[in-house]
Amino acid sequence: MKRREFITLLGGAAAWPLAARAQQAPTAVIGFLGLTSQSEWGKFVLALNNGLAETGYVEGRNLRIEYRWADGHYDRLPAMAADLVRRKVDVIVTIAPPATLAAKAATTTIPIVFFMGSDPVQHGVVASLNRPGGNITGVTVLANEIGVKRLELLREIAPGSVAAGVIALLLNPTNQNAEPDARAARNAAAVVGQELAVVDAATDPEIDAAFEEFPRQRVAAVLINPDPFLLGRREQIAALAMQHRLPTIFHVREPVVAGGLMSYGASFADAHRQAGVYVGRILKGEKPGDLPVPQASKFELVINLKTAKALGLTVPLTLQASADEVLE
Repeated sequence: MKRREFITLLGGAAAWPLAARAQQAPTAVIGFLGLTSQSEWGKFVLALNNGLAETGYVEGRNLRIEYRWADGHYDRLPAMAADLVRRKVDVIVTIAPPATLAAKAATTTIPIVFFMGSDPVQHGVVASLNRPGGNITGVTVLANEIGVKRLELLREIAPGSVAAGVIALLLNPTNQNAEPDARAARNAAAVVGQELAVVDAATDPEIDAAFEEFPRQRVAAVLINPDPFLLGRREQIAALAMQHRLPTIFHVREPVVAGGLMSYGASFADAHRQAGVYVGRILKGEKPGDLPVPQASKFELVINLKTAKALGLTVPLTLQASADEVLE
C-alpha cells in the first residue's frame, strides 16, 4: 500500500468516531416556566437537573433548557407559555398552579410536567392523580394539607402568647391557590381552637404594611402561606418578624436559614428531582397522561435556635429532638 493511501485510510478511521458522535440523537429541548427568578429558585432547578441526570439527560450535553421567569408577575405567564409553544420545545416544566394553567391553556399536545403545592385535581389540571390523562402530569407536595401541624408547632414553641393571641396567615391574593388556602387555614385553626386572621400581601410595601398592622390585630405569630412570591421575599419577612418579635413558620427550609423561626413541609428539592425524572421518562417516549401524580412523602422540620433565642423563646427539647435540622 502506498504511503499516501495509508495516510488517507488512517485519517478516515480517525474521523469515523467524530462522525458517529455527530449522528447521535439530537439535543432535547425543554421549556421551564417559573414564577420567581433563577436566583431564588436555583436550588430547586439544580434538583430538577439531578432528576434529569438520573434518566441520562444532562444540560449542556444532550439537553437544552429554555428558562422563562415571571419574577413574581403572574400576568406574564400566558405570553411566556405561548412563546415556549412557538419554539416547539419537547416538554414544558411548570412551577405552581399559575404557570401550569398558563401552559395548559397554551398547548394540548406538548407534554407538561408540573410541580405544585396543592391538589392538581381541584385546579382542573388533571383528571385524577392515578390517571392524569391528556398531556399533563407532575408532582405535588400538597403543601397546604398540613396546616394543622404548622399551627400546632407555633402553639408548642410559644404556648402562652400564641394560644391566647391571633395567628396571622400571610397570603398572596394573586395566587390562584389563595381562596382554597385561606379556607384550609381557617379549617385548621378551628380544629386546634386558634383565632386566625388572613392578611393579604402581593407586593413588598404590602408585606411591610401587614407587619406594621399586626400589633393592632393582637397577632402573636405568623404562618407564611406557601407561595413563590412570598418565598422570594423570605429575607424581608424574616427581618420584619424579628423587628416585631413574632414567631414565624414557613413551608420550606430556605426562609429559616434567612432568619425565620421554623419550617415544616415536604421537601421541595426531592419533589423537583422527581419531576426531573418524569421529564426524562417522557423524553424517552412515555406518555404524560399515563404517569401517576406522586405525592411527596418526605417531610422536614427545621428550627432556627438563634432566632428563637433572639425572640426570647425556649424550644422544648422534645421538639428539637424531632426536628430534621436545628440551626444554631
